[in-house]
Amino acid sequence: MIYLKNFKFNCCLLFIALILSVIVPLTTNAQAIITLYPGSIPNSRHGNLLPIANPSPGMVNRVLTPELEMYIPEKDKATGAAVIVCPGGSYKVLTYEAEGVRTAKELMKNGIAAFVLKYRLPDDSTMIDKKIGPLQDAQQAIKVLRENASKWGIDTARVGIMGFSAGGHLAATVATHFKKAYIDNQQHTNLRPAFLIVVYPVISMEDGITHKDSRTNLLGEKPSKETIDLFSNELQAGLDSPPTYITHAGDDQLVDVDNSILFYEKLRHSNVPAELHLYPKGGHGFVLRENPANWMVPLFSWMKKTKII
Repeated sequence: MIYLKNFKFNCCLLFIALILSVIVPLTTNAQAIITLYPGSIPNSRHGNLLPIANPSPGMVNRVLTPELEMYIPEKDKATGAAVIVCPGGSYKVLTYEAEGVRTAKELMKNGIAAFVLKYRLPDDSTMIDKKIGPLQDAQQAIKVLRENASKWGIDTARVGIMGFSAGGHLAATVATHFKKAYIDNQQHTNLRPAFLIVVYPVISMEDGITHKDSRTNLLGEKPSKETIDLFSNELQAGLDSPPTYITHAGDDQLVDVDNSILFYEKLRHSNVPAELHLYPKGGHGFVLRENPANWMVPLFSWMKKTKII
């Protein structure tokens, strides 16, 4: 009888362990995956897809259906602020796990609703005009958040965007091109982000400063001067640009730190509240080697000072 009781007790423990193994991941992973477009995806081309290599773990190298991966904080921690997170990857891949998901989880821990944007990567085989595809998805993400704000406990006046490397270029493009809607916006939802956060960003498309692979992947081999200027965000920033937090490493050998310096200078001269954190060492992608709880400390301090949280 003792053995039978022990057997039943052990089975009970096993059952509890199995239940916990199912429940616990639900508390650490995204609460939902949201399809960005309720109907057809704008600017899509349906044809033969070009072959691509298998992605590395944590990376995404083709997006046909853009999505938002949602991380909503507990109600007692929620600040009402929300951030759309744009992973980088030279407009060729998305460093989805390290720059996207890890960042989103840390934002959520600090009471900020986070939405990782799985945006379309520029591709002539899937888009009619590849240079505006990522921008359309980022504008649509802002639209979706603002139109569903009450459902997710979000303050529409505190919806911002954040980007890394080429994702930083995308975030900065959203913050400087919001006057023109590249998507269907019949309700005239405000597409201007309330704030901008960029981490070792590609800002410029100009010769001598741009990251060449990012420019080629987005704009093609021989973009016109007009197109280069249009997507050089240091030229497009102005008085109505949102408050901005910028961080970069001075020894970045991939994306020149002048991208961040020029952008900061344009914002400063436009009287836009901006904060620039430059580290002497760290290289490109320094957040990949650091715990988000460490490198994001100055960011959360800035968000508190600016009353975002």
